[in-house]
Amino acid sequence: MELGSVRELKQSWSTRVTARAATAGQAPSAGPVALGAAPRASGYALAVRYRHEGPLVARLVEQLRDEVGDREVDVRRIGPVRALTTPTAEQLQGRLRPLVPGCSICHEADTAGTLGAVVDRDGGRFLLSNSHVLARAGLAAPGDAVLQPGPADGGTAQDRVGVLETSVPLDPDAGNRVDAALARLDAGIEVDLSASPSATARLDGDELVEKLGRTTGLTRGRVTAIEVDDVVVDFGDGVGLLRFDGQVEVSGSAGGPDGTPGPFSLGGDSGSLVRLADAGPAVGLLFAGSEAGGDDGFGLTFCNVIDDVLDELGAILVG
Repeated sequence: MELGSVRELKQSWSTRVTARAATAGQAPSAGPVALGAAPRASGYALAVRYRHEGPLVARLVEQLRDEVGDREVDVRRIGPVRALTTPTAEQLQGRLRPLVPGCSICHEADTAGTLGAVVDRDGGRFLLSNSHVLARAGLAAPGDAVLQPGPADGGTAQDRVGVLETSVPLDPDAGNRVDAALARLDAGIEVDLSASPSATARLDGDELVEKLGRTTGLTRGRVTAIEVDDVVVDFGDGVGLLRFDGQVEVSGSAGGPDGTPGPFSLGGDSGSLVRLADAGPAVGLLFAGSEAGGDDGFGLTFCNVIDDVLDELGAILVG
């Protein structure tokens, strides 16, 4: 199918899915499936992603295949999708001065995530990461300390590098597009931007991309769907389930820079800047991942479109 046809189909089915979910008593923030556009050798298929098996999902998938055609639907069970904040015991990163995008960073009262980039906003320089990394998904207050490394990596008050400036509000009742926040740099804190992109690019699907994150370092993956709507992400206690639209899906089958298969991201990589492979322009801000559904069983990573992030924040990348 042409991309335009997939968009129309997605819109039509999104309305039908919402109505059926409401009839089944499901909350708007916990839709049964996410829909997007999956690139094929020729054109696109409708990407259908579901977290949990059940009668409603089974009926929806069966009807979709009957009406659209089995070859025009790309169905994957991805399991729960969680905001990637939980650090692992491995690859914990330490205190870095100057700061380097990809290093451990976090709100003073949370765990650890990743510094994505430095941006310019109204002439000032700010650190970019997820709201759930810098702003506790909207629960923190402007002026709260931001530490590098994050508390889970041993960061203390002496490791403050800035303060929370702002975060894009997360709506519990509607589809969100970005999970993003900015921290204002403290005076005297320098950042090494020698490897940071200042340009952005839009995705058509099937591109090879890469990211540098505090948990898994430099990894490569392939864009397996774009414009994915109704991605339900579990942000844990205090926030719960939130729904996201217009997201980018990445499979980590390309693994590390040497081509070894592996996941594109793990807990603690949230906030990583995703760019086209081989140091290309920025395309996304990594924020969540699933347990299954990816090529070779490594799960899937979900990213905000970087242009959406920058538009919401009124900022531009500094590289």
